[in-house]
Amino acid sequence: MVVGFEDVWRPPAGVRTRRPTPVLGRVAAAAAVRSKLARVVARAPEVMVKVAGRTRDGGHLAAHLSYITRNGELPAEGRGGLEVTGAQEVSEVADGWSIAAELDSRRRSSSPFSVSMILSMPADTEATRLRDAARAFAAEQFGDHHDYLFALHTDTRHPHVHLTVRALGDHGERLNPKKTDLQAWRQAFAEQLRIRGIEAEATPRRARGITRKPERTAIRKIRERHDAGVGGQPKALRGAYKDAAKAAFGGDAAVRPWETRMQVTQVAIRRLYLQQAGVLLKSNDPEDRALGERVVAFVREMPQPDSQRLALARELRAANRALDRGQPGSGTDRSR
Repeated sequence: MVVGFEDVWRPPAGVRTRRPTPVLGRVAAAAAVRSKLARVVARAPEVMVKVAGRTRDGGHLAAHLSYITRNGELPAEGRGGLEVTGAQEVSEVADGWSIAAELDSRRRSSSPFSVSMILSMPADTEATRLRDAARAFAAEQFGDHHDYLFALHTDTRHPHVHLTVRALGDHGERLNPKKTDLQAWRQAFAEQLRIRGIEAEATPRRARGITRKPERTAIRKIRERHDAGVGGQPKALRGAYKDAAKAAFGGDAAVRPWETRMQVTQVAIRRLYLQQAGVLLKSNDPEDRALGERVVAFVREMPQPDSQRLALARELRAANRALDRGQPGSGTDRSR
């Protein structure tokens, strides 16, 4: 193992979520890292743990629990395996959580009643095992201190679980997840899926060479309507294109400080991958050498470290050259 290699995919410092006590010895820990490396370079499906929102009052909470259970028609499950079925039982859960929140003397007017999240995997993942993994994940992460309710949805190609956790804990603690908690939760959920035979990983985007954040759902929907000829372009996207146009044509091509940091981070990550590949390639074990070759190929195929501004600037320049040649633009019309 190259010293510091695990930093490639380790969550940032400050994770407050509950983690199992480490019991692996040095050799076993190295074997676990090797297995993870093999999954990463094989591009194992990445899990998603997304905070979908927070409820702020009793009515909002009741409506949300009704939504995730389809007004009680879908079976739901709570802490300790509690089964919740039917609209009446769902309403009783909402009432209980609401009363506890309103009786909390330390609660602020903006304090949420609950935190809702979505746990999902790529299309065609077996729904039953996904639900079982979600059950184990919820019990491990929240069962000691917080009530929760989850329901499995299979009405799309991507089966997913809606998990809603009561924000107020048993002893007055409050659930307020940060970015670092989400990454740790992704790793814990991926582990529960692997225990049940579903190949899954939970690496930060930077560990896969991805430097641009995914498009927000709301912006994507507005953009898709615009592309279909309905409505205007999202304001955020218009602003992004204006900044990119300045970089492409307005003489504002200077690299921003955050873009420099992003590139420095990617250089360090790719160097660690290649150093680890070098160790594997010197091994007497043919499986190690084969893994080393896959790591080298993985780094070679990583996308160019980029910001949205610089990527859109290149897109605009390419579209402009195509227009000058009288050819169709490469996905970017003149109006953009």
